[in-house]
Amino acid sequence: MRRKIIASILIIIFAFSYVTFADAETTEVVVALGENLSKEQRREMLNSFGVDENVKIIEVTNQEEREYLGKYIDEKLLGTRAISSVYVEKLSEGEGITAQSNNITWVTNDMYRNALITAGIKDAKIVVSSPVKVSGTAALTGVIKAFEDITGEEITEKEKETASEEIAKTATLGNEIGQEEAEELISNIKMYIVKNNIKSKGSIKKVVEEMAEDLGIELTKEQIDQIVSLMKHISKLNLDIDQIKNQLKDISGKIDKITEQNVEIRSILDKILNAITNFFNRLFG
Repeated sequence: MRRKIIASILIIIFAFSYVTFADAETTEVVVALGENLSKEQRREMLNSFGVDENVKIIEVTNQEEREYLGKYIDEKLLGTRAISSVYVEKLSEGEGITAQSNNITWVTNDMYRNALITAGIKDAKIVVSSPVKVSGTAALTGVIKAFEDITGEEITEKEKETASEEIAKTATLGNEIGQEEAEELISNIKMYIVKNNIKSKGSIKKVVEEMAEDLGIELTKEQIDQIVSLMKHISKLNLDIDQIKNQLKDISGKIDKITEQNVEIRSILDKILNAITNFFNRLFG
């Protein structure tokens, strides 16, 4: 009897130890390092993220960067080396997405956040960094790879491509009209078409024109066409406005204001008003 009791206790201890060990092995942090970092730069990146070589590390190559961004970004910006690196930490459900960056010149923190939402990523802390000033294009690929590694969930090719297109076109537009202006414009348009389930090219174009006018931004025909093409792709993804608000907690109130507008009706009223104004201008010279 005594032997049975001892054996039972040992089994319980072994089982408890196994569960504890399994929990300790669960990876909630992954660092994606640019493949072309020197050994010294790798150490510098790890130190800046507050981790060491024991953390789960994956690498991002310039070829991977080109695979998703090559068709949208100028060759000079892509370069030939992958330098920018990313710290990705999976947060508890409902905590949303946060993003910080250092030495990244071309992509803003909010551009990263918006593109990650498009890719279906949620509840994550993202830190993007580089030992020298770089565009930061490799970082998006790094975040996606790291998030897949942490969660075991595969992000679809369509999500990856659309997120890459979003960050590339937003950043490119930022060069032409200003980073903050471009980020706000693309974000506002995306929130509106997702909330109102707008899918037709003509309706999307109308939203683009109205949102740009609201922000006092003048767009060329080519810029409008580029945004419409992006939004057409975004409209085909399974994005949910409530989930977006949950991920972007700091601007959820602003999202409500944006999505509560009625661009379609306002556009019709504007046309009627313009027609009346033109009529009286012609009548009274």
